[in-house]
Amino acid sequence: MQTDIIVDTKGMACPMPIVKAKKALDGLQAGQTMEVISTDKGSINDFQAWVKQTKHELIEHKEDNGVYKFYVRKL
Repeated sequence: MQTDIIVDTKGMACPMPIVKAKKALDGLQAGQTMEVISTDKGSINDFQAWVKQTKHELIEHKEDNGVYKFYVRKL
C-alpha cells in the first residue's frame, strides 16, 4: 500500500504511538495516507478508538511477528 508518510513508533508505549500519529496526521492534506508502525500490543485498540473519535479512516491494520501496522487516511 502506498502511503504519504511512515511513522515508526516501535518500542514506544501508550500514549506515544497515538501522539506521534496525531502530529504526523496534522501535517497531511485530506485524502493522504499515513502508515504507523508499532510494537505496542495495546495500540490495536488505541488506534481503532482514536480513528473513530477523530473521524479519520482506518483503512487497514495488520500484525506480523509482534509488529503492528496501521494505515490511516486523513478525511
